[in-house]
Amino acid sequence: MKKSLMGLLAALPLIAAAPAVASDEHAKHGEHSAHGGTAKKAAAPVQKPASAPATRNGVQTVDLTVTAKGFEPSDVKVKAGQPVRLVVTRKTAKTCATEIVMADLGINKPLPMDTPVTVEFTPSKSGTLRYACAMDHISGLVTIQ
Repeated sequence: MKKSLMGLLAALPLIAAAPAVASDEHAKHGEHSAHGGTAKKAAAPVQKPASAPATRNGVQTVDLTVTAKGFEPSDVKVKAGQPVRLVVTRKTAKTCATEIVMADLGINKPLPMDTPVTVEFTPSKSGTLRYACAMDHISGLVTIQ
């Protein structure tokens, strides 16, 4: 009994260090802290101005790309009363953004790799609509003017 207790006490520093080692491994593989990693956070990114859509045949069209950085652009401005078409293409497998969800509109669409997915709606009034991955870790905004 005494030997097992001494062995257990000797192993405690190794057991206590295990979560830190696992976190370091998580950070090395590019996982972001929203998924439970404890990688040191970089300085907050500079807020980019919202992107304006291209109008094609009376439809406000916005091309969104899912990259390792998330949805790009993450903030978009559109006009109320005009149809909006978001064309979303996922370009990375290392993301939880394998779907786009716009809860306020009841939209939930899978985002297969390298395949443009179209989300269409017509905003009736000004405000903001949020879109996100299904896990709600990666998101963006559509600002309606």
